[in-house]
Formats: sequence, structure tokens, C-alpha cells
Amino acid sequence: MKERVNKQHLFWRAGFGATPAQLREADRQPLRKVVSQLFTDSQAFTPLSVVADDQPDKKELKNRFKEGQLTRDMLKDRIRENRESIRDLNVRWVEQMTSGRAALREKMALFWHGHFACRNQNNVRMVQQYTNLIREKALGNFGDLLMAVSKSPAMLQFLNNQQNRKNAPNENFAREVMELFTLGRANYTEHDIKEAARAFTGWGFNPQGEFVFRRNVHDEGEKTVFGKTGNFQGDDIIKLLLERKETATFVTTKLYRFLVTDEIATDSADQQRISQLADQFYRSGYDTAGLLETIFTSDWFYDPKHIGAHIKSPVELLAGMQHSLGIHFEQKQPILYVQRTLGQVLLYPPNVAGWPGGRNWIDSSSLLFRMKLPDLVLKAGEVTIKPKDDGDVNTALLARKVNRLFASTIDWSTFEKAFQKGSEEHLLDELALYFLPQPLSPSQRNLLLTKVKKEAPRSEQIRTLTALLLSLPEYQLC
Repeated sequence: MKERVNKQHLFWRAGFGATPAQLREADRQPLRKVVSQLFTDSQAFTPLSVVADDQPDKKELKNRFKEGQLTRDMLKDRIRENRESIRDLNVRWVEQMTSGRAALREKMALFWHGHFACRNQNNVRMVQQYTNLIREKALGNFGDLLMAVSKSPAMLQFLNNQQNRKNAPNENFAREVMELFTLGRANYTEHDIKEAARAFTGWGFNPQGEFVFRRNVHDEGEKTVFGKTGNFQGDDIIKLLLERKETATFVTTKLYRFLVTDEIATDSADQQRISQLADQFYRSGYDTAGLLETIFTSDWFYDPKHIGAHIKSPVELLAGMQHSLGIHFEQKQPILYVQRTLGQVLLYPPNVAGWPGGRNWIDSSSLLFRMKLPDLVLKAGEVTIKPKDDGDVNTALLARKVNRLFASTIDWSTFEKAFQKGSEEHLLDELALYFLPQPLSPSQRNLLLTKVKKEAPRSEQIRTLTALLLSLPEYQLC
């Protein structure tokens, strides 16, 4: 049982849970082999595509309108289509997570999306490029990922570096690269920010959505950053940041919170582990896959205090439920509705710092909806909870539509094959071991058994207990 719990823990932290078939296969393998298989399964990369590379953005559409190529109604339609395509990209990404293919790659891409938080509601081409970039490089070298994201048009626009020019430097990009992407607060000075901003002058993108270095607006003068002086450009600043050990420590700490525990006490064993992991990360030249393998094969990763101590993010909850039961929504609206109601909309982080995570995922309204979600999905229940206001004019319309669009198909026949033997009590224990990170309490167990009809067909018993278990508070944890 302990080995099963540990592997279930691994599948949740390194992915979005497991199907019964995946767990049965994992039961026949040592833990290190299961970890190795996660990396093998994530080697291949398939880009997500909802628009062509030459899709015009909002600015380009407005120019066409001014030139008389588009009427006002055509302009509104095209802008609306642009936003709709970003929603389509969101849904495609969730479906990729749900599929179980390359689960580790997608889980790490979700982490990097929060780390390199970026949003753009007007240019689906840029958003698509950014999304595929963090997915493609999710398990590779952190330095390569940092450089690529920093040069992505979506990030350059989000952090205003398109406006960063000599004689009028914009410090926003340089500040966030240091504070949120690499060093963390207190590991740089305001002078470092100002000088780095000068080095990043000229970094921008062209109308085709490609990175360009505009030398005519670059500050060619000497800059002094971290005590080093030179005629630095943006690439040089990125390299200087990677040379700082604080970068390895900052990124490792965020990864540790994401994969191991939200609660890291000062002067704790966690701090010692983070220090050792950061040393490895730094010495390896920022090998992300090597760092993850060390974490997933360490005994302390499977310490009972870490199992069932992580609150699933809305995307983890949604994708995990879909993956575990083979759920397919007939429309895309429920996927977006759940994200908005629970406060994590992919491709639309709240700010440049990303989602705070941890206990911030839970409040009175979100917890109520989390507990209601299994009924909505498994029984097509009625939605009575409004999504949080995210500034999107379609949110209210979505809330009205979602009641009739929450229909889904569930691959019950495949799921039920793993739970055909034994009594009702045995069935409950098997399902609880599959869905929950911790055993049921005696009172929970007794209460759930009273809700199962002993004379009912096995299929009905499985579905009844599944709905009950998914509605428990413990299912919100992994």
C-alpha cells in the first residue's frame, strides 16, 4: 500500500494524476523506473496551434481599418476572433494536460507559466508562440529558457520593453527579470536595475512577431551591473544573472514549493535540501531535468508529511479529474468557466508575479464550487456560483450558458475495469486509495457505505462512490 501511495503522489506532483491502468503498470515497476518513464514519455514535443503564424494582431487590424481595408464591423469581428482564439489555445492546453501524454512536460510548463507570468489578450500569435516556447523548453536548460522567454515578443510587450530606448530607458523589463525570473528581491540594487535597463534598450519585435535588436535605439555606452563594467547588451545581462548563485537558489526554492511543500520554515531540513539542490542546479549549468530527477528519486520527497499537503490548483484539479476518469467536455465553455470561477485562467495570470498559489487557492466561494464540481461533471448538476470578475465581457454570458453546456462524456467502461472485484467495503477502500492521498477516517468510511445500495449493479456502486469521494475535502489535496 505504501508503494502505491508513493507512486500516486509522484503522478500527481509530476503530472496530473494517473489512470487506474497507469497505476497498475507502475505497480509492476520499481519507483526509479516509474520516474525514468515520466521523462521518456515527455521527450517528444508537439506544438499547440490555433492560428497561422501570419495572423494579424489588434494593432495591425486597426491599421487596416484606417486604410479602408476593413469596415468597423469587420474590425470588431476580427478582434473578437483574436480573443476567441486565445480561449481556444487555453482549452487545447488543458486537453493536452488531460490526455496524460508528456505529463511531466506539461506540469513543468504550467510551473514556468507562473514563473514567467505573461498575458496578452490582443495578439493570439504572440500568445501561441510564448505557450509553445515554455512547453518546448520546460525540461531543458533553464538558461536557454530564460533567454528565449526574455526575447519572446509576448514578454517584451507585456513588460514594456518595446518602449525601452536610449535617453529614455524603461526599467520595467529589467526589474522583473531580476526580481521575478532570476535573483529574487534584495539580491540587486536600484543601480543594477537602471544600468541593466540601458543594456536592454533596443530589444523588441517586428510586426511579424519576431524578436529584433534595434541598434539605432540601443544605448552603446558603458554600464556597470553587479560591480562589472562593460559595453553590455541584453544577452550579457542574462549571462551575468546566470552567473549569480542567487539565481539558482531562487529558482530552486520556487520549484521546491511547487513540487514538494508550500511550507518552508527558516532553519529547517527543507532549507538544507534547497541549498544542496541549488548547488547541483548551479554546478550542472542549470539542468532542469537533472534537478527534477534528484527530487523525484529522493526519499524525503515521499515523506508522509508531504503527501496530501498540497492544495491542487484549479488547473491541476480540472485536468486531474478529467485524466483520472477519461472525461471529455462536449463544449469548451465549462473548461473556461471552472478556471475563471476558481481563479486560475491559463494565459491570463493576475499580474507579472503570477498566481500566489498555496492556501490562496481556497476561499469560501471557491471551496464551495470545488466541492460542487464533481456533481456538475458527473451528474450535470446546476451551476449556481458565479465566476470571479476577470474583466472579460464574456464572463457573464459564459455563466448563463454554462448550465446547459456542462455536458460531458466519461469513459466509465475503461475506468470500471479496475474495480470489479470484492465487496462494497473493498470497493470503497480501493477507490479511496485511488482518489485520495490519505486513508478515510472510520466515520467517513461508515457514512459513505450507507450511501451505497448493496443490491445495485457494480457499475452503479462505482459511480456513486466516485462522486462521493470526489466531493470530499481531501480530494482537493495531493
